[in-house]
Amino acid sequence: MKVVSALAAVRHLLDTGVVRRGDTLLDSSSGIYAYALALACHRHGMHCHVVGSTTVDRTLRTQLAVLGATLEQMEPCDDLKLDQKRRVERIHEILAAHPEYHWMRQYHDDIHYLGYRAVADRIREETGTDRLTVVGGVGSGASTGALTRYLRDASGDAPGNASGAASTGAAPTSAPSTCAAPADVELVGVQPYGSLTFGAQHTSDPEIIIAGIGSSIPFGNVSHELYDTLHWISFDAALSGAVDLLRRHAVFAGLSTGAAYLAARHEHDRDPERTVLFIAPDTGHRYTDTVYTRHREATPLAHLAPRDIADQTELALPWSRMPWNRTPTPPLAA
Repeated sequence: MKVVSALAAVRHLLDTGVVRRGDTLLDSSSGIYAYALALACHRHGMHCHVVGSTTVDRTLRTQLAVLGATLEQMEPCDDLKLDQKRRVERIHEILAAHPEYHWMRQYHDDIHYLGYRAVADRIREETGTDRLTVVGGVGSGASTGALTRYLRDASGDAPGNASGAASTGAAPTSAPSTCAAPADVELVGVQPYGSLTFGAQHTSDPEIIIAGIGSSIPFGNVSHELYDTLHWISFDAALSGAVDLLRRHAVFAGLSTGAAYLAARHEHDRDPERTVLFIAPDTGHRYTDTVYTRHREATPLAHLAPRDIADQTELALPWSRMPWNRTPTPPLAA
């Protein structure tokens, strides 16, 4: 999923002279973005340095090595907040020693929105934007945020990020066209328990936090005012979604996809007249041991339903749903 984002970001940095071929691009990642950035650097003749989460597995380490990327992986840690904090601290240490490196800042720089314009154009052509619901993990905010901005903007030239994040030269954009019909695009975000981004930091999952769709630190690329509805989904529920997706549709995807699939099915059941499109960000290979070998533990989806809540004090595992109504950024997530 993040390959389109990383390729567009690196291409734009090269085109605008911010970086040159042979430079080193640096960032932190829990997995998918590391692979995407390594591919982009390999394609454009650049060096890639990644500070990786403890969740980076052997398969990804091998892929990064083949692509010539440098990986520094954090020591094993069950605490997502500590893992992210240590990665950010290490980034600053590397920059102090190598100020010539360019920090990609995937969590805070709206240049990562650019690659999703082409994806939004394809969605617009294939499904239209009348009664369309987009469902996906929030994560760094770029994928669901960018797609929704471009889809809601009839001109297709939506701005990157309205949250005030710093930019490294994202392309200028124009105002929405007044000629096209207004888009009816709802955005449903998926979060893990324990994530700060939408105020669930007081909760925890006894299994693991799905790091790719949540955060324990503020992310500048998350535009909270874009989201209509939030789902918080536990590891066990996401596992059930991933297993059902493979059995029912022969799609072998990751835990984040299982959570998004679960939320998308529910949103479609609530309003079958809407077209529901969900983002499947990765394949299931890195989850073979942690998810798919436990397929017998999967709960039939007919037995799963979210608890509808009015605010975050009512959050409860394994699955909660809350209207967000395009509310601005919570103080702790700013």
